[in-house]
Amino acid sequence: MPDRGTHFEETERRDLMKCRAAAFLLSTLPWAALPAQAQSLPAIKTGTANQAAACATPGRMMAFVKQRNPAMDQRFDDLATEYMRHGEALGVRWDYAFFQMLLETGNLSFSRGNGKPGNVRPAQNNFAGLGAAGRGQSGERFPDATSGVKAHLQHLLLYAGDRIENPVADRTRKVQEWGILTAWQKGLDGPVTFADLSRKWAPGDRGYSGKVGAIANAFFDEQCKGPDPRPELVAEARRGQAEARVAEAEPEAKSAGAEMMRRSVEQARAEDAPRSSLGATSIATQGAAAADPAPTASKEAAVIPESRNTGKAASEKPAAMKTASAATSAAAAAALGSSRPKCRVWTASYGGQKAIIIKAAGEGLVNYTVLDVNEGSEKRETEAYIAAYAKGGEPVGEFASQMSALDKAFELCPEG
Repeated sequence: MPDRGTHFEETERRDLMKCRAAAFLLSTLPWAALPAQAQSLPAIKTGTANQAAACATPGRMMAFVKQRNPAMDQRFDDLATEYMRHGEALGVRWDYAFFQMLLETGNLSFSRGNGKPGNVRPAQNNFAGLGAAGRGQSGERFPDATSGVKAHLQHLLLYAGDRIENPVADRTRKVQEWGILTAWQKGLDGPVTFADLSRKWAPGDRGYSGKVGAIANAFFDEQCKGPDPRPELVAEARRGQAEARVAEAEPEAKSAGAEMMRRSVEQARAEDAPRSSLGATSIATQGAAAADPAPTASKEAAVIPESRNTGKAASEKPAAMKTASAATSAAAAAALGSSRPKCRVWTASYGGQKAIIIKAAGEGLVNYTVLDVNEGSEKRETEAYIAAYAKGGEPVGEFASQMSALDKAFELCPEG
């Protein structure tokens, strides 16, 4: 496997020299010259119609790598989890970024096609050859794997046209300052795809796009027909995102809780209601009082629950209110009265990326559970969940991702 980091590094340096000489010429391969496999590579940035493949889970990804490189360093065992975590947070097609990484690192062997070590060594945590300009230059070194993954994905976003604030990689900062990608990006029609990227990243390798596409096709052919060997990694990848959304929502939550308390008190005073009639049930304890539908492992499949309430905390006030501080919650509760929420939104997972909304009523409360299911096993996993944890429940919608399902769940249950 060639040491791929050299390709784009030399291109960036050469382009900079041309820019400074006012003789920059855009050099691309004719679209027709690209194989059909390369032409079909997706856009780098995700969107409504451009999401990571449903069966592209960290567990399947790592099983795929180990098949191709049985001697892979064990410290990379959860590398795909980091790609999913940062990819979803940054809005990058992390599945194809992972396939590109496999090409760049020789399936995490960090060796050339002749078996000799490449310029980049495993300890550098550099998964895209950032700064590896050849001639013995080994490129940048990152303190851990998660930093190296984020650096790779940020560099992809730079190629896609985004401005990167405080980039992890010094190489990303330099290329952004030089502005050498601007003219190339303006010459493209539509979003920057992995095929477009390949022409700039590795202009000396006309088969680069096809190689990335071949790795992708091999993965989908080999791994997507069977169960996820480590379904718990999906929840692990997304757990960090949920915590980040809660942290970002904390200031809004406090403000929302205080505003709700103020309005309730004003309304009570206007109606001349006695203070003792205002309930003392806090917003936080309302959630604790609701029946917890979080499952444990079942014989049907390993269900990885998120037993806490989950919602669009960063943008929706009803979800954000749940993160209010104890003091704010208690004060707001005193003003709210004793009325209890009529519905709740929960999440649970079998490890897949498709999602089913399950509606189930109980004890005067309607629960809407967003259940992550595996493609091809949707019906079986939904029925197993209902039988074990949502007696009398029924599916009310199927979605391509958990986030789109949560959007719908909070339409059905605004108070969450």
